[in-house]
Amino acid sequence: PAETRPAGHVLGGAGTGRARPGPRRRSTRPPARTDTGGRYRPRIMSSDEDNPVRLIAWVSGRVQGVGFRWWTRSRALELGLVGSARNLPDGRVAVVAEGPRRACAALLDALRGGATPGRVDDVAEQWSAPRGDLTGFVEA
Repeated sequence: PAETRPAGHVLGGAGTGRARPGPRRRSTRPPARTDTGGRYRPRIMSSDEDNPVRLIAWVSGRVQGVGFRWWTRSRALELGLVGSARNLPDGRVAVVAEGPRRACAALLDALRGGATPGRVDDVAEQWSAPRGDLTGFVEA
């Protein structure tokens, strides 16, 4: 009678009747780096979300005299950002922040969210490469 066995398996040694695994499967690891003397070192995958950026946001509405800059500074420090929030003569607040894109995007979402002090009518944004000249986060 024909012997049944799982697909991908071959019979074991002569006359044993045991199944053993078939051909080895390919590794799911990424290719090893060649500059490590043959040792496996996983590649560090960076994403755009981790790249440092500079965000400038101009926030309009009722955002002066209501604790908006203090609130913005608190959110930015929680996110590990550096920069500033300052009042502009036309009633807007200018927010400059540098850090990982993901953190800057989270700050921008917070500025647009409904939990801000005062009232936010609009947030204009500009993204650029970081200058690296900022330390801390200040209310200017």
